[in-house]
Amino acid sequence: MDIRVEVRDFLRTRRAKISPESVGLPVDGRRRVPGLRRGEVATLAGVSIEYYSKLERGHLAGVSGSVLDAVARALQLDMAEREHLYDLAQAADGSASRSRRSRRTEQPWAPRPSLQWVLDAMRDAPAIVTNGRSDLLVTNDLSRAMYADVLAGTHGTPNFARFTFLDPAARRFYPEWDTFADMTVETLRTEAGRTPHDQLLHELVGELSTLSPEFRKRWSAHDVRIHTTGTKHFRHAVVGHLYLTYETVPLVSEPGLSMTVYAAEPGSSSADALSLLASWSAGEHHPKPLLGLDA
Repeated sequence: MDIRVEVRDFLRTRRAKISPESVGLPVDGRRRVPGLRRGEVATLAGVSIEYYSKLERGHLAGVSGSVLDAVARALQLDMAEREHLYDLAQAADGSASRSRRSRRTEQPWAPRPSLQWVLDAMRDAPAIVTNGRSDLLVTNDLSRAMYADVLAGTHGTPNFARFTFLDPAARRFYPEWDTFADMTVETLRTEAGRTPHDQLLHELVGELSTLSPEFRKRWSAHDVRIHTTGTKHFRHAVVGHLYLTYETVPLVSEPGLSMTVYAAEPGSSSADALSLLASWSAGEHHPKPLLGLDA
C-alpha cells in the first residue's frame, strides 16, 4: 500500500464531504469541486495553505499530534476517521510497520484450546473470533449453524468479505446487503490503515477489486468504521429472519483478533428463531429450510 496515495485520497474524500455552510463559510459562486477548498481547511485547522497542501499530498511523516487533531477537527472526522488518520501517520513514520510486525509470524494461527472452550460454553449465543481481514477463525456450534452459508463450500479460511461480494448467497443471507457491504469495506479500509504491510490483506483487496465492481466502488470512497456494537439482520435458510444485537471486543491476549457475540431480544421472534436454530444445530430436529420464503 502506498501510504502517500492513501493519505492523499483519504483527506481529499473527507474534504469533499463538508459543505462550506456547515462550517460557517460563505458560498461564493460556483465551485469546481465539492466540499471545502484546501485553503479553507487550512484556515480552519490554523495552518498555512502550503503546509496543508503538503499534508494532502501524502506527507504525514513527522506531523505532530496537535496538527493531526487540528486537521481532524477541521474535517469534522468521527472517531473511526480520526483513528484512521493517526494510523496513516504512524504508517508514514514507519512505526506501524515496527509495532505490527512483531505481532505476526509466518506460522498459521491456531486457537488456544481455552479460547475454543470459552466459545463452546456459550451454547445460547452465536460467538465467533475474527481478524481485521474479516477471516472467520473460531466458531461455536450455534455460530456454525448461523453462518452455514458462509462456511458452505469454503476452501481454506472462510472470509466474510469474499462471501459478501463474491457469493450470490450473500444477497439472501443479508437482507440489507448494501449496509453489510458498506460495513465490510469500511472495516477492511480501517484495517489497511492499521496494518499497511499486511500482504494477505493486500491480496484480498486486489482480488475483490478485480472481481467485484461493488467492492471497487466502495473501496474508492475511503470510508472507515470501528466495528463494536449494533444490530444485524440475517435471513437464515432454516429459521428465517434473525434480528440480533452484537458486541465486539478485542482479544488482548491475541493482538489483531476480536470476539463477537450475538444475542436476541428476550421474548422476541428472533429469540424463538435462535432457540430453534440451537435445537436444529444440535440435531434434535431438523425443520425444513425456509429458503425462498419471506418468513
